[in-house]
Amino acid sequence: MFYKISVSIFYLFIFSISFLFNSAVFSQDISSDIERQISELTESEIINRAFQFILDYDDQTVANQIHLNEIPAPPFMEERRAERFAEMMREFGLDSVEIDDEGNAIGRRPGSIGNRTIVISAHLDTVFPIETDVTVTVVNDTLYAPGIVDDARGLTTVLTILKTLEELDIQTEQNIWFVGTVGEEGIGDLRGVKHLFSEHGEQIDAFISIDGSNDTRIVNQALGSHRYRVTFNGPGGHSWGAFGTANPAHALARAITHFENEASEFVAEGPRTSFNIGRIGGGTSVNSIPFSNWMEVDMRSVDQERLLQIDEILQASIQKGVDEASEMRTRGPELTVDVEMIGNRPSGEIDPENPFIQRAMTATHYFGNEPNLVRSSTDSNVPISLGIPAMTLGGGGSSGGAHSLDEWWYNDEGHKGVQRALLILIAEAGLQR
Repeated sequence: MFYKISVSIFYLFIFSISFLFNSAVFSQDISSDIERQISELTESEIINRAFQFILDYDDQTVANQIHLNEIPAPPFMEERRAERFAEMMREFGLDSVEIDDEGNAIGRRPGSIGNRTIVISAHLDTVFPIETDVTVTVVNDTLYAPGIVDDARGLTTVLTILKTLEELDIQTEQNIWFVGTVGEEGIGDLRGVKHLFSEHGEQIDAFISIDGSNDTRIVNQALGSHRYRVTFNGPGGHSWGAFGTANPAHALARAITHFENEASEFVAEGPRTSFNIGRIGGGTSVNSIPFSNWMEVDMRSVDQERLLQIDEILQASIQKGVDEASEMRTRGPELTVDVEMIGNRPSGEIDPENPFIQRAMTATHYFGNEPNLVRSSTDSNVPISLGIPAMTLGGGGSSGGAHSLDEWWYNDEGHKGVQRALLILIAEAGLQR
């Protein structure tokens, strides 16, 4: 009996020590300097006034969300929404506002020191075609409309933060740029943020994207992707009369087979990587040798080098398919192939120990939530891949049905997402003393 009790006490002791040790390690995940900075900010009168303003302004924040959502912004057709977003930035107090050559709306707010620049942004575009009805239906505290959360919520969060700074005359030490980007979704391929960094990358020191809802998520990891449209071309002809002519459909089938066999082996080990043949098409009739056949391919990886490697597998597989199908012909010319990259999103990761990420984690804790560091494909992919501290946050509230006609956003203390984003931004930009 004594032995059993002693063993039980021993294991209880070990468990307790382990628990305390792990808790201590967790508490040290956040720098004490960062914790002190966030604590000082949240105890300051001006930040508490800002939090109260955001709460009091919440009805207008939601009204702005509805207003912006009802301006259609399909891929490559974001002009009207960009113009209105820029106009609202001027109305809220910014003097330096422009729409750049790519269509991004940019508002600049100088800092008192101004040797660093922090961008806070949201994307203007949606996934929906121009004919989509984007009228918002309100049921209690829930808004229903395509795009209402992705990313009308992000846009209105950025604007409310600007409104708060201007109304309360909160001055920061560092420059802040307020940006509405074009082309974040799908075929837009991050064109807006790519242009922003190609033109101003050397000036930007930190980047916050507000995308969707939620007030716990912190995207500090970029999921990279390569996408291609591959078209196999040949002379075509009658299935009987031109039999023996090289067949693009056969080349496509062979390329897919080679790619799946080799890529499946490649992704079985190492950092997570995926591939997908999402669409195929071509040909004119069942009794015609096609003039062309095409496929669209999506490859993703958490690691940029792995993404490049699986891309090489695809390119080699395409060439094998063309060569083999051409060799099988008994008449006519060889096949040709056109490989068009339709998507290129870089991978990367910002270390959780980076002060910028630590500020976001501490701010999330302040609002009583556990920070959730995740990987996703957002505007932040570009700065993350360049080694520039960047993150994507939600704009508060809860939501569902993203990218569908049934998309909805519920105002579940949505103001807290705005408050969190403001706190992170000011912690990075510094309050003017």
